[in-house]
Amino acid sequence: MSFPKGFLWGGATAANQCEGAYLQDGKGLSTADMMTAGTSKKKREITKSVEEGRVYPSHYAIDHYNHYKEDIALFAEMGFKLYRMSINWARIFPNGDDQKPNELGLKHYEDVFNECKKYGIEPLVTISHYETPLALVEKYGAWKNRKVIDFYVRYCEVIFNRYQDLVKYWLPFNEMNCMVMEPWMAGGVEREPQAQYSASYHQFIASAKVVKLAHDKYPQFQMGMMLGGVFAFPNSCDPEDVLNTHEFMRKMLYYSDVTCRGEIPVGMKKYLERNNITLPIEEGDEEILKAGKMDFLTYSYYFSLVAGKKTEGLVSMLGSLETGYTNPHLPTTEWGWSIDAVGLRNSLNLMYDRYQLPIMIVENGLGAIDKVESDGSIHDPYRIDYLRQHIVEMEKAINLDGIPLIGYTSWGCIDIVSAGTGEMKKRYGFIYVDVDDEGNGTYKRIKKDSFYWYKKVIATNGEDLNL
Repeated sequence: MSFPKGFLWGGATAANQCEGAYLQDGKGLSTADMMTAGTSKKKREITKSVEEGRVYPSHYAIDHYNHYKEDIALFAEMGFKLYRMSINWARIFPNGDDQKPNELGLKHYEDVFNECKKYGIEPLVTISHYETPLALVEKYGAWKNRKVIDFYVRYCEVIFNRYQDLVKYWLPFNEMNCMVMEPWMAGGVEREPQAQYSASYHQFIASAKVVKLAHDKYPQFQMGMMLGGVFAFPNSCDPEDVLNTHEFMRKMLYYSDVTCRGEIPVGMKKYLERNNITLPIEEGDEEILKAGKMDFLTYSYYFSLVAGKKTEGLVSMLGSLETGYTNPHLPTTEWGWSIDAVGLRNSLNLMYDRYQLPIMIVENGLGAIDKVESDGSIHDPYRIDYLRQHIVEMEKAINLDGIPLIGYTSWGCIDIVSAGTGEMKKRYGFIYVDVDDEGNGTYKRIKKDSFYWYKKVIATNGEDLNL
């Protein structure tokens, strides 16, 4: 078995987790800039202002903003065909509602895209990835307010026009279902059901509007939905376990249902009614959603979960997710995430059967503590083993199940700040960055063993997965 010719191998990052340079060149504050570092035992905190003496990982990250040429050259050395990255909205519109965009921010991303093109790397751009300009939160209540849709659409109009010859693949929002898990990251709103579902609804309308904008003005663009891959097995064959797992998955897939099918599923309408949640629907919205359906589907996949009759929702716990159950058949990472490569194949079949759209896996990887040896080498066979297992299952999904999987971008292709815990020591990359949880270090880039392994995987189009 092998991967199809032209398969898009690559890696993925997010601006707020890699760029640093948090006020450089006119950038404004974003929601990510107000999140402190956490640990494996302490959740990240959200502050109202930048407090002296607190550690804010997004402020420094790995300083990719000033190292992008070096980093992209390393991606090219691995043979990347695709680089999933994000634009930080507050670099383009520092306050979100500014009259004019920030030219320095626009120029920076133009330079990044040109650097990618120099090496034949196609950018896959997330327009909003876990950051919203802080001023939109303070002045408008962020995505709870319908006015924010207009600010977002204007932001998209600017970047679409500027980068129309440099970017083909776009994702309006990262992991839209994160709104039910981490609403501050997803949209700058509080953890309250009415606020969360109202904010999500406004993001649906915003997404549909920019998809239609792209289809009308930039037919060369491909617009994709990005879902946080949360997939659960029933705890048992008890019909109540099965029914509750179905209800759990309905809430997770609500976001891809709306953006890929163009309408709100009747099951979710009933769920919202039962819970006294009212969506802020306005006249004409039904037509907007139908006119803004996606061209392709993307999602993250790290683990699988177990759900059942005692699962009430999804609780975010220090970077992992709690449903009330664990799977005794699966090993776990150092951060408690199950390792389930076969679950990736299961998810691919589920998502294609549901939507019949081309698919990319745009996040997949292993967060682990890496050790730099005395000779400067970094041996990470655990990461290679994790990725190999998942690539094998993707290959089976393509060749045995007929799934049109067109691309794969491993998460954290270079070490970046963990979104869940705010740590640097939870490393995902093929490239080690010498910086610790407090931002101390030389920021030197070091190739891990997995760097050379992934280079061979890409060179052989997935045929050689050996060490």
